[in-house]
Amino acid sequence: MSLEMKTEYKLEDICKNLLCGGLAGMLSKTTVAPLDRVKILLQAHSKHHRSHGVVKGLGHIITKEGPLALYKGNGAQMVRIFPYAAIQFTSFEMYKRYLDGVFGPTSHIDKFLAGAGAGLTSVAMTYPLDTIRARLAFQISGEHVYKGIVDAAVTIFRDEGGVRALYRGFAPTLTGMVPYAGLSFFCFEYLKFGCTKYLPSWTCNPCEQNTGGLVLSVPAKLACGGLAGAAAQSVSYPLDVTRRRMQLAMMNPDTRHYADGMFSTLRKIYAEHGIVRGLYRGMSINYMRAIPMVAVSFSAYELCKQLLHLDTGIKVSVG
Repeated sequence: MSLEMKTEYKLEDICKNLLCGGLAGMLSKTTVAPLDRVKILLQAHSKHHRSHGVVKGLGHIITKEGPLALYKGNGAQMVRIFPYAAIQFTSFEMYKRYLDGVFGPTSHIDKFLAGAGAGLTSVAMTYPLDTIRARLAFQISGEHVYKGIVDAAVTIFRDEGGVRALYRGFAPTLTGMVPYAGLSFFCFEYLKFGCTKYLPSWTCNPCEQNTGGLVLSVPAKLACGGLAGAAAQSVSYPLDVTRRRMQLAMMNPDTRHYADGMFSTLRKIYAEHGIVRGLYRGMSINYMRAIPMVAVSFSAYELCKQLLHLDTGIKVSVG
């Protein structure tokens, strides 16, 4: 493929990709928002949830704070997730086009690198909003520290060290984003390719925009996305825990020692709580949220692309 073909990407297509990615991100995050909040409370060892599991944690929130509390922090999440997902999916499409064929016609390494690059690009541009959202979700009714998104941003910036405070936990996030985003996109693209090549009659429909091309059916999209999410989360989860502990460290005097740095925080979590109850604390709920979240995200994005005539289908040679 020539360089001109690789880099040709119309402004209209970029805008459509941004819209599809943003909408897919908002839909997927809203779907799992209650589980997201419980995960944050468990990861950071909230004093109100130290003895709780997933079901007890959800029940405790509903009983003590009301059903709407399950979505606490979701407003900030929507503010963050639209640009995050829009940038991530669009960056992936651009990086994928540029890397297409670089490692050979049958290699999928380019998908991993494109996914990792997309993840790094999106998280670097939206990370402060993730810190704010985590702080809001960690609050318990009656013990509020922040009044809302703007108040949280101003307070963190003013009292905790400026821009650096808004990027606390950024190092483990970047480190974890490479395997997480890389594996998510790699697994989804690889599974999508495998379905169209080996199981087309079970998993695919003809593509309306491209005679001879195939697109995954909705159930196949969900299955591929769910498997991709499970694989990616299994590898990157300890760094996600580290990121949360660093983001929330300054909210409690007893946890401020977690704000010293990525490797220091990793060591302290392991020393104090071990692997299962520390580095992988909340992993069960993370599977419960990550699998449907990634499944919905990829499926919604693919469907939106088809509706906007961006998806040209996959042509594969059988045999």
